[in-house]
Amino acid sequence: MKKILLLSSIATAVLIFSNCSASRKAAAEPKTTYLTNIQTLVAEKCTPCHIPSKGGNKKAYDNYANLQTDIDEILRRVQLNPGDKGFMPFKKPKLSDSTIAVFKEWKADGLLEK
Repeated sequence: MKKILLLSSIATAVLIFSNCSASRKAAAEPKTTYLTNIQTLVAEKCTPCHIPSKGGNKKAYDNYANLQTDIDEILRRVQLNPGDKGFMPFKKPKLSDSTIAVFKEWKADGLLEK
C-alpha cells in the first residue's frame, strides 16, 4: 500500500511540474512587435518631428526600417532628462516609464515587425 501511495505521489508531482515549465509560460506570452505595439506609440509620441506627413523635417520614424536601425539611439535619447542635450521628445514631456518599457521590450523580443 505504501508503494502505491508513493508511486502515485511521484506521478502526480511529475505531471504538475512538467506542466509548469518556464518554456511553456514564455511561449504563451505575446511578443512586442512594430505593427502591434510600436507603430501607434510613435504616431502618438513622435509627431510632428518624425512623421513626415505631419510636416516634420527630422528622420522619419513612420516606418519599421528606420526605427529598427535607430532603436539604440532612440532608447538613449528618450531616457535622458528634459534639458539634457539630445533629449527626446523635443519640446514635449518626458515619455512615461511604461512607454519606454514598450520600446525596451520590443528590442528584447528581437525587433519583430509583425
